[in-house]
Amino acid sequence: MAAAAATAAAEEAPRGGARSRSQHQRRRRIVQAAAALASRGGVEAMQMRTVAERAGVALGTLYRYFPSKMDLVVAVVSEELDLLEGSIERRPPRTEAAHRRAVDVLMRATRGLMREPELAEALIRSLLLSDVKTDFGDRMTGLLLRASVGRDVTVPPGDRRYVVAKALASVWTMEMIEMLRGHATADQIQTRLEVAAERLLHDF
Repeated sequence: MAAAAATAAAEEAPRGGARSRSQHQRRRRIVQAAAALASRGGVEAMQMRTVAERAGVALGTLYRYFPSKMDLVVAVVSEELDLLEGSIERRPPRTEAAHRRAVDVLMRATRGLMREPELAEALIRSLLLSDVKTDFGDRMTGLLLRASVGRDVTVPPGDRRYVVAKALASVWTMEMIEMLRGHATADQIQTRLEVAAERLLHDF
């Protein structure tokens, strides 16, 4: 344990800008290692010691960045959201109706998360049951707003449109639960989301 602590301390030694870059790179290595393990064996394969070994960091260092496995799961799914946001920036929804643009975003998110269903299930569980704080809901709400009202329009949290978009994101979360349980197909989810989005976003 003392050796691991010494190694962790050595890894944190750089100062200033070099330290920030080093920490960012180390964090990214950890997340990538966790994602690679999860893609092969699900969340159960994301054992903290195994992740640390694969990322080439001390176990103590890993726990500094991610105090629990759920923190690590959230970070891995956050990377998936980064990819989704990048995809939407490059190829924004083109349909005329706001509710169809919103559903396009939600179905892209569904397909992205369902590439790793174990991670998706862990994320949904974290949203419902865990004390781990995540900005997942706010990020999904932001994506829906950018798709439905435009990237250049700022919508504050108190605005009715923000509240409605957050409600639609919550509907999608519940639909993801249905899909992960095997109670719904992607086509069924899309149909229900289209109905919900049309009702909620009718005056956007």
